[in-house]
Amino acid sequence: MIRDGSVFLRDLESDSLRQLWRPSESVSNLSFSADGLAIHFRDGQRWLRMELESGLAIPVADLRMSDAPHSASDNTLEPHQLRLFETLERERRRRQQRFEEAVEDARVDSSRGPAPWYLGDSHQIVTSSLSSDGRWLLAVVEKSDAGEGKTDRMPQFVTRSGYVEVEDVRTLVGRDAPAPQSLWLLDLETRSRQEIDLSTLQGRDQDPLTELKKKQQIEPYDSDNPRPVRITGIEWHPKLARSAIQVRAIDNKDRWTLIVEAESASTEEIHRLNDPAWINWAFNEFGWVPNSEIIWLLSEQSGYSHLYTREVDGEILQRTSGNFEVFDVRFSANGWEAWMITNRTHPIEYDVYWLGMNSGELARLSELGGVEEFRILPGSNDLLIRHSSSYTPSQAIVMDIKTGTLQAPTDTRTEHYKSIDWQQPMFVGIPSTHGVLAPIWSKFYPARGDQPGSPRPAVLFVHGAGYTQNTHQKFPYYFREQMFHNLLTERGYHVLDMDYRASRGYGRAWRTAIYRQMGTPELEDLIDGVDWLVNNHNVDPERIGVYGGSYGGFMTFMALFNAPETFAAGAALRPVTDWVHYNHGYTSNILNTPEVDPEAYRRSSPIEFAENLEGHLLISHGMLDDNVFYKDSVRLAQRLIELKKRNWELASYPLEPHGYEQPESWLDQYRRILKLFETTIGASR
Repeated sequence: MIRDGSVFLRDLESDSLRQLWRPSESVSNLSFSADGLAIHFRDGQRWLRMELESGLAIPVADLRMSDAPHSASDNTLEPHQLRLFETLERERRRRQQRFEEAVEDARVDSSRGPAPWYLGDSHQIVTSSLSSDGRWLLAVVEKSDAGEGKTDRMPQFVTRSGYVEVEDVRTLVGRDAPAPQSLWLLDLETRSRQEIDLSTLQGRDQDPLTELKKKQQIEPYDSDNPRPVRITGIEWHPKLARSAIQVRAIDNKDRWTLIVEAESASTEEIHRLNDPAWINWAFNEFGWVPNSEIIWLLSEQSGYSHLYTREVDGEILQRTSGNFEVFDVRFSANGWEAWMITNRTHPIEYDVYWLGMNSGELARLSELGGVEEFRILPGSNDLLIRHSSSYTPSQAIVMDIKTGTLQAPTDTRTEHYKSIDWQQPMFVGIPSTHGVLAPIWSKFYPARGDQPGSPRPAVLFVHGAGYTQNTHQKFPYYFREQMFHNLLTERGYHVLDMDYRASRGYGRAWRTAIYRQMGTPELEDLIDGVDWLVNNHNVDPERIGVYGGSYGGFMTFMALFNAPETFAAGAALRPVTDWVHYNHGYTSNILNTPEVDPEAYRRSSPIEFAENLEGHLLISHGMLDDNVFYKDSVRLAQRLIELKKRNWELASYPLEPHGYEQPESWLDQYRRILKLFETTIGASR
């Protein structure tokens, strides 16, 4: 294991813990050798093999991304200098001789450690992975001058120095796309290097954005200029000189899984996942089924994340199926069984399931409903499960796989916390009126105050991130908001928290409904939620509020600007106002880039619709937010000023990042939100 940057070995029989290595840089890529007698790990750009019995650490590779001291440089004056001055030439030859001797000494005597391997300064190593036999190294590289796009800047006004300090932060979408990557195969025995050929990946020579690019007079990719790619995963076989790798197109429309044979440096494409919208950033697990030459992977190709295997004969088998998601897959040592987390029983319930690889039987093991993570104790029938519930944060429990017995549960809640009468959410499926067959799963917190017969106000909370799930039986990421919902219901408000289209847990179609139209399907779902409240829970349609942070702040704007007849008041917290100013990795997946798809940005950015504001608006933003920049709110404020809009305010928090850290800031923000609702749609209006 790696803990605090150091390498430790735990003996499972004696439960003893032994520190093996204290790093000079950062340790990563820890794995056992093929013979099981040693571990391999990376310390900076050095790879080491540590013998478990003796604790002796033997370097196996020392990679240097620079030219060798004795090699010719790009300096055109160097040959002239070496010709004129014999001393310089003699020193160059001496360095070359010492280097060649070090290489030969390491070849005949492994205890000496390898001589540095100078790979030139034209590229930089992003990551590397060592084969189980310690001979082969796959290195992911990109050009050294990559990532030179212009960054934005963030001023800090309240500082220890008393002066304004300015920090360089991220680039904007389309201004610095991820750098193309290549894959090098290094033979540590012969010290030879070969680039793995990725040019034949199926569909790489076809540009899915061709039509959009033609409209903007941008040249699309083709066979002469194929789409650039990045390597997103490397998994060596534990016994063979063979690796499975995953590669993605930079436009994120394709994901390929390949086998690399080290001896021949050849590749075989075994799976392609194509998505006209974008490849999910979740559900990309893959690896080798233990004790076999079978590769397993997760894919959304059926519409949901499911487990597939690539058999030895090349056949792809779908091992799970249905309208549910599968992830966190773990296999038994013999490869005959697998365990995973799924929401098979209900979209909001997550539990551990068992899969028989031969029988195909998928059986539910736990019935906790809120499983977050699990681990298998090697050599036993026990699972260690981390789980939670609506008002119980993450706890641990041990489960016997064979009997289902639960034991050793933890409970970290204080007695005071447990004594509070927290309001449990009602899980409801709200019908869609927009051609969506599945219900919109939501949390409903009914008003608790006395108000018999009178129509009630309602507040919709909109979760952040877009692609996350907040309607589930686990402890919510938005636990502060849930406590605030308790306050609102005590004051007579109904509160509704919806997993609108774009949310996680409901399959690919739900996830990608927002492609090129962020804010449109989500708003349709929110309005369906309002109608459900009005028709079923005596809500006054003139007294509807909405609030949320980050993506939820963005959606608050879209609600107030594009449905002013429905929403009377809203609080937009740390909100995106213009997607042109957000980051590349997230935004380009959903809206492509501003140069290629300007219309998608116009229809998806609240600042384009600010003239429609009629209700009351609170904007709240931390000024040290390096995720959604504070300038997003400042730019919208200027737009509202120029539009001569009333009934809005901007609350700024000079020392807060995207997620607030100071309790005083949280308190101030929620006081303002409560005041907004109380004075516009509540009893005090």
